[in-house]
Amino acid sequence: MKTYVLGGGCFWCLDAIYQKTRGVQSVVSGYTGGFTAHPDYDSVCSGITGHAEVVAVTFDENIIPAEVILDMFFISHDPTTLNRQGYDVGTQYRSSMFYRTDQEREEMEKAVQRAQALWSDPIVTVITPLPTFHRAEEYHQDFYAKHPEQGYCQVIINPKLAKARKYYAEWLDN
Repeated sequence: MKTYVLGGGCFWCLDAIYQKTRGVQSVVSGYTGGFTAHPDYDSVCSGITGHAEVVAVTFDENIIPAEVILDMFFISHDPTTLNRQGYDVGTQYRSSMFYRTDQEREEMEKAVQRAQALWSDPIVTVITPLPTFHRAEEYHQDFYAKHPEQGYCQVIINPKLAKARKYYAEWLDN
């Protein structure tokens, strides 16, 4: 199994997409990249912790290639906007990738290069070493599956799922 830690705005969006991806064994919403020792949702949303909302995506490379997981990340959010995704604004929503090894860093850098061909504006995704990963509160885990009728899910997440299906239908469950 391999795990990538990725931030693309609200963690509910990435969680919803990767939960439906074949070969993904788990998706854990959390916080990382900041300086507060014990972040929680309210403090991270305030923007004062330095942490980003992220997901830790654990997958089986025998089922789905690592490149697909990374490439899906770049169609699941807008990696060209600094510290914002739609109405979500602040450093906690930054496009970010966190690596544990030099090999992961290289894989992420190559993914940025592949993705740049899809975007007319420069990609601003930051790639940094993974500090401590803090699991988010339980009510954030698998949020979309638990609350598909919720307004944010309907208006924000459903279009992102539709886009992911457009490009990666062979890898996504219905």
